[in-house]
Amino acid sequence: MIDVDLQLRVAEGNRRFDLAVRFATEAPFAALYGPSGAGKSLTLQAIAGLLRPDRGHVRLDGRTLYDSVAGIDLAPPARRIGYLFQDYALFPHLSVFDNVAFGLTSALRPRLPAAGRARVEDLLAGFGLADMAASRPRHLSGGQRQRVALARALACEPQVLLLDEPFAALNPMLRRDLRRELAEVRRRWGIPALMITHDVEDVLELAEVAFVFDGGQVVREIDLRAGESRDLAVRSLVPPEPDESPVRARVRKLLTG
Repeated sequence: MIDVDLQLRVAEGNRRFDLAVRFATEAPFAALYGPSGAGKSLTLQAIAGLLRPDRGHVRLDGRTLYDSVAGIDLAPPARRIGYLFQDYALFPHLSVFDNVAFGLTSALRPRLPAAGRARVEDLLAGFGLADMAASRPRHLSGGQRQRVALARALACEPQVLLLDEPFAALNPMLRRDLRRELAEVRRRWGIPALMITHDVEDVLELAEVAFVFDGGQVVREIDLRAGESRDLAVRSLVPPEPDESPVRARVRKLLTG
C-alpha cells in the first residue's frame, strides 16, 4: 500500500502554489490525473524524496519514508523507489548498459559487482536491448529510450515505480503499443506503479484507480474497474464509444467531468 498525506508551499516572487494532497491505495497501478499545474509532479517528487514537504507523511508497504512529526526523511536511494522521468533523463555520454547500471554504483563503490552486472544483463535482455548495450541514447528511438529508462528504474529492485508522464515524449503513433508494453513490464516484475498523466487514454488503458487533481488537491477518487467515483453520486451511463464497454464509458465521463 502507498499512503500519502502531504502539504507543501512553493513560492517564486509574487506567485505561490499550495499543495495539500491525501490519498492511499493498494491498487497495482494507480494514476494521478489532472491538468498541467495541478500539483501532480510536485507530489511525485515529494514521494521520491526529491522535494521536501512542509508536513505530512509518505508510507510504502508499512515503511515510513517521510514523517514530519516523527522527524523521518529517508534519502532518495533509501526509499527504494524507481523513478521514470518525463524526458527519461538518460545520460548522453553513457552507453545503454552504463545508463541502466548507473544506480548500482557509487563514489564508494565505482565498480559494478558481479550480481549487479548480471541484473543489468537480464534487464537488457528482458527489454530487448541486449544488442544495443554499447549504443548511446542519441542513436535510440523514443520507444527504445523509454525502455532504457524503465530498465534503469528497475535495476535497483524498487518497491514501487513512479512514472512521470511516461508517454508525453513519444509520437502519438507509438503510445498505444507502449502502453501495452508498460502494463506487461509492471506485471512481469510484480511492482506496483503510480503514474501521473493528463491524458485520459493513459488512465483508461493502464490504471485500476485514479486520483483526480485540481488546484493542488485530490478532488475525486475513481475506481476504474467498477466505473464508480467515491465522492460523487452514481451517474447515469453515458453512451459508450463503439469500442468501449459501459463501465469504460462511465469512467471516461468521470475523468473528463
